[in-house]
Amino acid sequence: MHKRSLPLSRSILLILAALACLGLVGTWSAPAASAHSRLVSSDPADGARLPAGPQTVTLTFNEGIQSAYAVLNVVGPDEHFWQSGDPKVDGSKVSVGMGELGPTGKYTINYRVTSADGHVISGQRSFELTVAGNGEPGPLADASADQSDDGIPVWYFIVGAVVVLVLGLGIVFWLTRPKTRS
Repeated sequence: MHKRSLPLSRSILLILAALACLGLVGTWSAPAASAHSRLVSSDPADGARLPAGPQTVTLTFNEGIQSAYAVLNVVGPDEHFWQSGDPKVDGSKVSVGMGELGPTGKYTINYRVTSADGHVISGQRSFELTVAGNGEPGPLADASADQSDDGIPVWYFIVGAVVVLVLGLGIVFWLTRPKTRS
């Protein structure tokens, strides 16, 4: 019995397709990279209980933040804004001034900033005011301001990986199919 060998060009294509499939599978097991900025600390600290409101709210990130489009606001238990002025970015710190606070309860710090690499970072921290102040609230907070952009959904990447894997396997099967003689 005589074994048939694949032509050299088909063998090379088969090896390349197999390596591409292995590379794709290898990316599934690789740990996620954390190259984007992340929040390191806040002043006041998350969950802090304060007898008087802070003069400023400051967030510190692990690397510099772009000053364009920075959002930092404080929403009180009465659903009004309590920050004064616009946020200021200084390297890795973002801060906003505060006036005297009003009702006791939970104050939510909402942030949305852009890291140096262009990745949007958003989230919330909070503190509790334990003694009421005499401050005047700002405008009513809009419910749409609390929505965050979490980026591209993961399922897009999963569908893309499945399509690439199916195409790669299709190529492998096509290249290794037996030739029919006429």
